[in-house]
Amino acid sequence: MEKIKVGIIGTGFIGPTHIEAIRRLGFVEVYALAESSQDSAEEKAAKLGIPNAYGDYREMLKNKEIQVVHNCTPNHLHFEINCDIILAGKHVLSEKPLAMSSRESEELLALATEKKVVHGVNFNYRQFPVLKQLETMVQNDEIGKVNLVHGSYLQDWLLFDTDYNWRLAPGTGGRSRAVADIGSHWCDTVQYVTGKKIVEVFADLATVIPVRKKPVVNVSTFGGQQTEDESYENVPIHTEDYASVLVRFNDGTKGVFTVSQVSAGRKNRLSFELNGSKCSAYWNQEEPEKLWIGHRNRANEVLLADPALFSADAKSSIHHPGGHNEGWPDALKNMMLNFYTSIRDGQTSGAEINFATFEDGHRSMCITEAILESHEHQKWVKVGAGQEVFS
Repeated sequence: MEKIKVGIIGTGFIGPTHIEAIRRLGFVEVYALAESSQDSAEEKAAKLGIPNAYGDYREMLKNKEIQVVHNCTPNHLHFEINCDIILAGKHVLSEKPLAMSSRESEELLALATEKKVVHGVNFNYRQFPVLKQLETMVQNDEIGKVNLVHGSYLQDWLLFDTDYNWRLAPGTGGRSRAVADIGSHWCDTVQYVTGKKIVEVFADLATVIPVRKKPVVNVSTFGGQQTEDESYENVPIHTEDYASVLVRFNDGTKGVFTVSQVSAGRKNRLSFELNGSKCSAYWNQEEPEKLWIGHRNRANEVLLADPALFSADAKSSIHHPGGHNEGWPDALKNMMLNFYTSIRDGQTSGAEINFATFEDGHRSMCITEAILESHEHQKWVKVGAGQEVFS
């Protein structure tokens, strides 16, 4: 069988992780990449072992060999590039946020649906094997009625005032930072696991470091603190370092989460707990192979990721025997496997789709906008786009 040929736009932090995950599938070929200049594209292509390099992504989209394109660019470029990919007749996998506003994300969803392309958004945390298992436990009523959902997503990569990155600028990163960047992952993950939708929010946001020192030279995401001899310019910051959000789900379930990018010692700690009428369940992304299950009348337990212990529905998401831990790159591989299996099988919609689509990306944009509005007006805000309110 001929391999599916793929083009990648953008090779910063996330682009190479896409490439590595794609190559693990076996039936997909990373055929080309596009960068901001021809020299940069050729340098990156040589480094990553990719045969074709383009200094303009529009030229890459003209290549009829390419069936799928990944959009791994900064946030402000997502809408235009996603539109161009779809109009070129290519299947598309976009990094989140899907766009810079819910108006744009709604337009992208309508366009992708009209053109009948397979569309995905890289919400990869829902692809962890333990979370697939937990999702089946919720569906099978092993947790009981879920009464409370609470947790956080904490990082420390912006703890110091000398930490700077393009995500801090609203023009490139968007009006929201911590919520849009990591809070969106938390919301998508808990909505997937519980099968519930967030329909109303009450938010409190804060910019902990109102002025940052921007290095004269560019720095990469998660690049670490700058050296003392760097030259800086002071830059006012208008996006949030922190947020706490009360949420209401469509069935009346209550929840709350906190996001922070200034929490020392927390590198990438997405965690949440479900409190059900039968038991509780807790998961932490920094220990992804463990699911804590809490009981009232007997000893608590820890379920370790093991296909021999998983439900039939969850077994396909874990690829090694128990004790062979699978982590963040493996969840990303699962995202790619499910996305490309849909393309290979000609499945553009339906119950068999088991990855985040543009519909999920649009919902995420609507939740982020509701959180921003809630903070601004200090009131509960329903999640919706225009006249449509999600329920």
